[in-house]
Amino acid sequence: MPIRSTAVGTETPPYDQDITTRRCLAYAAALGETDDVYFDDARPGGIIAHPAMAVSLEWPPSRDLRLVPAFGATPDEHLRVVHAEQDTQFHTPIRPGDKLSARGQLISVERIKPGAKTVTKLILERDDGTPISTSFSTAIYRGVETDGADTVTEAPAPWPEEAPPNPWAETSIAVARELPHIYTECADIFSGIHTEREVALAAGLPDIILHGTCTWALAMSVIIDAYLDGQPEKLARFAGRFTGMVIPGTDIIVRHGATPSGAQFEVIAADGSTAISKGSAAFEN
Repeated sequence: MPIRSTAVGTETPPYDQDITTRRCLAYAAALGETDDVYFDDARPGGIIAHPAMAVSLEWPPSRDLRLVPAFGATPDEHLRVVHAEQDTQFHTPIRPGDKLSARGQLISVERIKPGAKTVTKLILERDDGTPISTSFSTAIYRGVETDGADTVTEAPAPWPEEAPPNPWAETSIAVARELPHIYTECADIFSGIHTEREVALAAGLPDIILHGTCTWALAMSVIIDAYLDGQPEKLARFAGRFTGMVIPGTDIIVRHGATPSGAQFEVIAADGSTAISKGSAAFEN
């Protein structure tokens, strides 16, 4: 069943979520993060959540927006979706005790060569209206048609055109075989292709694959440590395109370097393919 361009503008209701110390610690632990800023809740001022935890809180509206009847895809077609890009602006750190709401709006449906491309805008804010993060999440439905003219109502701000770093630095990260299972439970983001090999093989994948947002979060940690002196609250924006697969039980390499506005990065999988391309980070002035 084609994805309908008339669904553009569809919004979810707000999803209210209480942020607990336990949840923040669990998300950090899933990434192997034990720095005091994320992991010592007895420190003066307490902890803040790893910035990438925003994707965990965005998951309910992101998931449910694609299930409304107006969207048009069938259950089988939902199995063909891949997360293609994540571009998130960070406004205020997430802290234990926050009462947050997340909501999503479908802002784009386009026909591209591989299938149907959709973009969802996801907003996370406190109950007093304080903005936490704004994300633009791009998905591609492989082999799925669209119904209606291409419709784009909004897009993320363009990144500045900057020369690539020269030279690049490299940081190697071992991706444990069990990491997708740990990340699934700690981030509460589930799809069988990440944890069940039978499901992954049936979807045409060579094995279970690491969540794109987990790879994105691991790269984010590298950037925070390398360029922000371990101060995550200074990260203003982070984006990357998911262009390859990471098979758990292998190593990845994060290539990164400074730019006038922040940093650029990419993630190289064990087979030499680029798992995340066109990675960009912007820092607070």
